[in-house]
Amino acid sequence: MFGFKPTKNTIDSLIGLTTNIEGNIYFKGGLRIDGHVKGDVIAEANESSMLVISEQAKVDGAVRVAHLVVNGEIVGNVYSTDLLELQPKARIIGDVYYKTLEMHGGALVAGKLTHDQIGEPLLKLASPVNVKT
Repeated sequence: MFGFKPTKNTIDSLIGLTTNIEGNIYFKGGLRIDGHVKGDVIAEANESSMLVISEQAKVDGAVRVAHLVVNGEIVGNVYSTDLLELQPKARIIGDVYYKTLEMHGGALVAGKLTHDQIGEPLLKLASPVNVKT
């Protein structure tokens, strides 16, 4: 409806609760993080992608993804090209760039929130009309 394209809501990969990763993660499709990542988490550009940061998870680095669900902690800038869902225990320390935002009570963002209409003009003008007076 209204040009909204639903994202693929399946999780293909999981980073477990006791897993610690140092380095950037590049992924396609769906990823859930329950552990700790020290590095950027980046979904393949121009693809449908979903990232879930669970309540126990922490990411120290930038996050770039289409659909992002956060209930844990991110220390770094966040770029969501589709939908950003901040659940009650979400904590983001960094600037957030989003297209669509859903924020629950209790969620915290310590940084700048910037609405970014990626690929959409700010104003659509109708074709010119000749008016005779």
